Amino acid sequence: MKFAAVGSNCIDYYENLNGGTAFPGGGPVNMAVYAARLGAQSAYVGPVGSDPFGDLLRRAVAEKGVDVSRLRQKPGKTAVTQVLLEDGDRVLGDYDEGVLADYRLSPEDLDFLQGFDVVVCDLWGKVGGQFRELQARGVPTAFDGADRPEDPACREALPYTDYLFFSAREDTPALRRQMQGYAARGPKLVTATLGERGSLCWDGERFHSFGVVPCPQVVDTLGAGDSYIAGFLVAYSQGQPIEAAMEAGARNASETLGYFGAW
Repeated sequence: MKFAAVGSNCIDYYENLNGGTAFPGGGPVNMAVYAARLGAQSAYVGPVGSDPFGDLLRRAVAEKGVDVSRLRQKPGKTAVTQVLLEDGDRVLGDYDEGVLADYRLSPEDLDFLQGFDVVVCDLWGKVGGQFRELQARGVPTAFDGADRPEDPACREALPYTDYLFFSAREDTPALRRQMQGYAARGPKLVTATLGERGSLCWDGERFHSFGVVPCPQVVDTLGAGDSYIAGFLVAYSQGQPIEAAMEAGARNASETLGYFGAW
């Protein structure tokens, strides 16, 4: 199975952890790493800066078995989020998107992606508007709307998205109507992750629900949602039914909950 994640990446810089510690991440990067963890042939396509953080991100992702042949280093800064740890909780500070500010997939990137079973992007990836081109090439697309599915970036991608994911708090009639409304605008599957309440998927005809796979000891929730999406997409693209894909997503998320950091 060939899995590609495109768009945003980020260095999470923990100012007060060991005198300052940098962790590579960002939704698409995380998903590419998690897909590789599941045995998929995984690639990440996106830009990093010409700074040491760019070198760090490229090296770290490649070490996880992800194809970084289309990861471009551009003059400038890699995206960075400042993070403080206060009593074990993360407090997010300033975000500098660096070279991501004007990112677009190149014709060569689109050619590279044409052979993949699914391509996923998120709100901050800048390339949802190019999903139309990917679909025209026969490439299935997935989009992570996070907790902002009404964001302009999500609305732009929606008509050309096969699999939409977003997060919500609980399964309610209003949420179900919302999911059906999104599906009417393009996606074949709309999946809402509900944290400890599991997940809900609308396939255009009926809803599917799944709970959680218990984690023996929850250490850190960072990356759990990205893990779910990667697990779901890998399983579904391999021909597994929706319920099995939801379980695969939950199982992958449970693994990530057991350690500090996204990966």
